[in-house]
Amino acid sequence: MTRKYVEQILRARVYDVATESPLQPAVRLSERTANRILLKREDEQQVFSFKLRGAYNKIYKLPQAQRDIGVVAASAGNHAQGVALAGKRLGVNTTIVMPVTTPAIKVETVRRLGGKAVLQGDSYDDAYAHAMTLAKEKQLTFIHPFDDPDVIAGQGTIGMEILRQHADPIDAVFVPVGGGGLIAGVAAYIKHIRPEIRVIGVEPEDSPTLERALAAKRRVVLPRVGLFADGVAVKQIGKETFRVARQTVDEVILVTTDELCAAIKDVFDDTRTVAEPAGALAIAGIKKYVGREGVSGQTLVGILSGANVNFDRLRHIAERAEVGEQREALFAVKIPEKPGSFLAFCRALGKRSITEFNYRYSDDADAQVFCGVELRNGNVERTALESQLVDKGFEVVDLTDNETAKLHIRYMVGGHAPQAKDEKLFRFEFPERPGALLDFLKGLSRGWNISLFHYRNHGSAYGRVLVGLQLDRQAVREFRDYMKSSGYTYSEETDNLAYRLFASGG
Repeated sequence: MTRKYVEQILRARVYDVATESPLQPAVRLSERTANRILLKREDEQQVFSFKLRGAYNKIYKLPQAQRDIGVVAASAGNHAQGVALAGKRLGVNTTIVMPVTTPAIKVETVRRLGGKAVLQGDSYDDAYAHAMTLAKEKQLTFIHPFDDPDVIAGQGTIGMEILRQHADPIDAVFVPVGGGGLIAGVAAYIKHIRPEIRVIGVEPEDSPTLERALAAKRRVVLPRVGLFADGVAVKQIGKETFRVARQTVDEVILVTTDELCAAIKDVFDDTRTVAEPAGALAIAGIKKYVGREGVSGQTLVGILSGANVNFDRLRHIAERAEVGEQREALFAVKIPEKPGSFLAFCRALGKRSITEFNYRYSDDADAQVFCGVELRNGNVERTALESQLVDKGFEVVDLTDNETAKLHIRYMVGGHAPQAKDEKLFRFEFPERPGALLDFLKGLSRGWNISLFHYRNHGSAYGRVLVGLQLDRQAVREFRDYMKSSGYTYSEETDNLAYRLFASGG
C-alpha cells in the first residue's frame, strides 16, 4: 500500500506552484528542550500553507474535459486558496463555497487568486452541502480537501523533501491532523523509505478525529469539534486517509488550547513568524512528547503547516500563551476584608510578579481575589505556591485549567448578585457574522430574564458568550427544549467553581 503512494508522490505535480520549503532549525526551542528540533516551513508557501500541493496535483491530473467544465470546492481557509491558485495557474474555472462566517481577508484572497467565492451557510458542513449541489447541477468536479489519493500524494511530497533535506538520523516527525490528508501522505512515504522514523500525529484535545478512530479501530463522527484550531476542525477522519494512517502512524498526541498558544509563541521566538493555531500543532506535540518521554539529544521534525491567522486573534493567543507555557498561574484567593489584607497577600507571594489582580467588594467579612502570578519553574512552582499560600492561612483555588475562568470570568469579576434568584449559567458558541449576537438575544427573549452576560470577540468564526438566566424548574425544561430546536452549541456552567466564587446569583 505505501509503495503505491510512494510512486504517486514521486510523480506528483506540485512544483509549478509550490517551493521546496526549508527545513529550519528552531535554535531557541532546541536549546530549551535539549533536542534538535527542525521546522518544515510550509508557512512560506505563496498561500502560506501546504494545501496548494494537494489541490494543484489533483486539478493537474484531471482530464481536459473536466478541466474545461471547471471545479468546485468547500473551504473556509487554506484549501480554498490552494484550489483558487491551482485553477488560476492551469486556466481552470474554480468555484469555492465558503461559510458566511469566513473572515473577509480569506474571501478576498480567493477572489484575488481568480476563484469565484460563494458564501453559503454558517459552517463547513453547510458549505460542503452547497458545493455538492453545485457539482451535480453544473457537472463540476469536486476537489476534496483531504480524502482523495491525488491530494494525499501532493501533500506527501513534504515527507519526500524532509528525507532528502536531512539524510542523517531522524527520531520522529510530528504532523498536524485534521481530515488526515497531510499525515497520510507524509507517513506513507516516510514509513516506506525509512520505517525506523516514528510518525506522530498531533491533534487538539477537542478535535481528536484520528486519535478516536485509532482507538475504536474504525472511523467515528465526533459530536462536536473545537473552534480554536479551525484549520483542523473536522468531525470525521477521511475514509482513505484513515486506511493509510492506521497502517503508518505510530501514535497521536493531543494538546490543549493553551499549549497551542505557547507553541505559536515558540515559533515566533525562533522565526519571527506567527503560525496559525493548526499550523503550530506539531510544535506543541513535540514539546509534549519531550516532556512525557524525557528524551534528549534526539532529532525531531515538526511540520509548520500554515500561517493564515486573523490579526484579531493575536490578543487571545498572547493571553493564553503564558498559561500554556506554564509561566502563569491563575488563583482565586479568599482574604479577610480588612485594612492591610492586600499587603499581607502580596508579601506572601514574595518577589513574584503579579500579572492580574481583580477584586470587588462583596461583604464585610471576606474578599475574593482573582489573580494571575508569574511563574519561573512551571507547574512545580505553581503547586508549591498554592501550598505556601495555604500555609499562610489563605483559602486558595487553582483556576489555571478552568476554561470558563480563562474565557469569561477573569474579564468580568464584579461580585455576586444575591437578588438573581434561580440563576443558571450557560456557555454558548454561535457563528460570528453581522447580526449574530442580535439573533442570539432574540432567541432568548421568551420571558427568561438575563441576569449575567459576557461576550468577547476573539477574532474567530464563532462567538463565545456566557449567559446567566433566571430559570425556575418549569423554565429550565422550556429552555432545554428550545436549545434542542435552536441548534446552538452550549454547555451548562452553573456548578463551575470560578462562577461560584466570583459571580453567582442567589
